[in-house]
Amino acid sequence: MNQDSNDPRWQVLYEGRVQGVGFRYTVSTIAKSFPVRGYVRNLPDGRVEVIVEGKNSDVDGFLGEIRAARAAGIKRETQSEVPGTEEFTGFAVRM
Repeated sequence: MNQDSNDPRWQVLYEGRVQGVGFRYTVSTIAKSFPVRGYVRNLPDGRVEVIVEGKNSDVDGFLGEIRAARAAGIKRETQSEVPGTEEFTGFAVRM
């Protein structure tokens, strides 16, 4: 196990004008500035899901940057914390 084994995992769901507007690209670009792991993907119901693991301060900064960059399109953000799994080695866009 590595030192990040206790990092929490967050599932964040975004609703609003979040598909077809470069949202996933923006999220993946922002992720490069933070030591976070996980993915972003579109959901069939029109929401975007972000799964992110990392230290709370890094995740908070990452999510704050997403909010700042996409505030006009985000109508609702829902966060759920679950135990981290260490399955991710980086951050990716999933289809």
